[in-house]
This record gives sequence, C-alpha cells and structure tokens, in this order.
Amino acid sequence: MKILRHLLSGLALAALACSPAFAQGITATTVTVGQSAALSGPASELGIEMRQGLLAYFATVNAGGGIHGRQIELVSLDDGYEPERAAANTRELIERRNVFALIGYVGTPTSQAAVPIFTDAKVPFIGPFTGAELLREPFNRYVFNVRASYFQETERIVDHLVAAGTTRIAVFHQNDAYGRAGLAGVERAMAKRGLPIAAIATVERNSTDVAGAARALAAAKPAAVIQISAYASCAALVKAMKNDDAPVQFFNVSFVGSRPLAAALGEDGHGVMVSQVVPYPFSGVEPVVREYRSAMTAAGHEALSFTSMEGFLAAKVFVEGLRRAGPNLSRKALIDALESIRRHDFGGFVVNFTDSDHNGSDFVELTIVGRGGRFMR
Repeated sequence: MKILRHLLSGLALAALACSPAFAQGITATTVTVGQSAALSGPASELGIEMRQGLLAYFATVNAGGGIHGRQIELVSLDDGYEPERAAANTRELIERRNVFALIGYVGTPTSQAAVPIFTDAKVPFIGPFTGAELLREPFNRYVFNVRASYFQETERIVDHLVAAGTTRIAVFHQNDAYGRAGLAGVERAMAKRGLPIAAIATVERNSTDVAGAARALAAAKPAAVIQISAYASCAALVKAMKNDDAPVQFFNVSFVGSRPLAAALGEDGHGVMVSQVVPYPFSGVEPVVREYRSAMTAAGHEALSFTSMEGFLAAKVFVEGLRRAGPNLSRKALIDALESIRRHDFGGFVVNFTDSDHNGSDFVELTIVGRGGRFMR
C-alpha cells in the first residue's frame, strides 16, 4: 500500500507538472513573471531602476508569505533598449521560460516590438514604462497601463508654458516610436491652442550625437524646448545649448529618467523641468511612498527615483490582480481581476480599469531640478 501511495502521488505530481497552469508559469508555490528592459547600454539606468522597484515590492510580498501561498519570481532579460532584442526576449520569456505574465517593460520601441508576440500568445502585459498611444489605441485586452500617457504629459507641459506666456516652443525627439509618440502629443497640444511648433530636431536612439540638433534649435530661437528622449541625449542637448548661451527652458517627459538626467547634467541641470506620472518618491507624505521607501531600504537600495517608484507601483497593481484572482489562477482570471480594480486608491495613487479601458491613471505633475540635482515639486 505504501508503494502504491507513492506511485499515485508521483503520477499526480507528473499530471500537475504537465497541466496548463504549469505551462503558464504557475506552480502550487510560485508564479513567474517576465521583464525585458535595458539593463546595459546608454539607457541602462532606466531598466535597472524599474527592475529594482519591481523586486522591492515582490520581496515585501514574498516575505509575508506570497499571494495565496505563491512566491512571485521575476525573470529579467536585457534588451539594451533595442526592439529586435526585446522581441527575441519576449519569445524567450513566453515560449521557453513559460512566464505567466509580462511586467515592467522599458520603452516604446521595445514594447511595440513585443505587442504582436504577447497578443498572439494571450499573455498579460502589465505596467510598461511608456506612455505611448500605441499601447492604448486600439484597445488591447492584454495591455494594462498603470501610468498616464505621453499625450497627458505633453498637454500638461504645454498648458504650463502657454499659461506663463511662452508660446515659441520647439521639440527635440528621439527618432523612433517613442520620440514620435511624444512629438504627436506636443503637436496635439499646440494645435489645440492654435500654435505652431517653432522647430523640430531629432537624435538617434542610444546616441548622444546632438550637435546638429543643437544648432538647428538654436537657430529657431525658441523660448522652450520639449525633449522626448532618454537621459543621455537630453543631457547632451541641454549642455550643448547652454554652452551657446541660448536662453531656453528645457522640459522633459517622465521616460527621460529623472535621476540619471540630473546626474548627467550636474550644475547645468538647475531649472530643467520633468513631468512625472507617479507620486514624489522623496517626501514620504503619501502612504504608498512610505511603503516604497521602506521596501527599497529593506532591499538595500539607498537611491530613490521616480523610475523605481513606477516599477514598485506596477508590481503593486499586478499583485492586487493576483489577490483578486484567487488561488485558482489563470491568465483569464488575472485579466478579469485587474478589470475589477475600479478607482482603487493604492495609498495616494489611484488606479481605475474597466473591461473597455486599461489606462489606469491620469496622474501628472511637474517637477524641477534644483541645486545639487535635487528634484522639487
């Protein structure tokens, strides 16, 4: 009888291991999620910080026993902020690593490359670090945006400038899907006010060759430049134009990477502005910020940032979906559970999903770089 019990137990485990749940990155004790992000190269700080935020929250959850008895495991692959590598990583994560869901991808072109892959595989794609419309329109049931859009960020920036009497506004953008998404947002905001864009200049992805862009923009004599690129090229442009003594205000959208931007600018950063889509991570006023700071400290991370705060929030929303989905977890159950998050306050950050709208937040505020690279509201 003892031998028979062992045999039956072995057969049961074998059957469970071959079940659809296991194929979807779920076991009785774990749930595995995947991330493709820039962990090396000129945009690596963005991927590293996003990953830190994800892991900080997952570690807190796991220390408390996980969700319905399952520990959350994260598999992160480096794409260097290149679309082709992101596509290959997405296939690897879904087809070979058998992840349950994807979370915290970094960038518009990389996310765009992943869309047809995860959509075809029906894998949830949660909290990407991008505000591009291509992840919002047309509606995709597998995409859950935790943050506000680039349209909302650029509207806020243009509104701020025009209200202050600044109407001669130029755009510097990365020459890819991300840059074009931000440019479209500025064009929309300017057209709404009947204003032309003073000048447009570009930079290639993962490049800091901005000399031509700086000359073109300086010749147009704008009062403000809205930058839609990553921190290295944006810092290079600010330095180049300040060296020409051009009296220009510089504005950036959140994807720039606020902390590395300030570090790259040094003393040239004073007065540069960045729109943010998550609560201010340095004050500890909101409950979710205090929770974030505690988790980062426990994980051994002294440097706080808006980007790791965004990763932390993406993880928090995902875990709330797991909690609502219950112990009988499936991808469909997770999607249904996330769609049940209606005007939910995560401690100072409200998220709202429905079965026809997966754009969770419209939170946008402006920050400015002060002396010593510190951000102020």
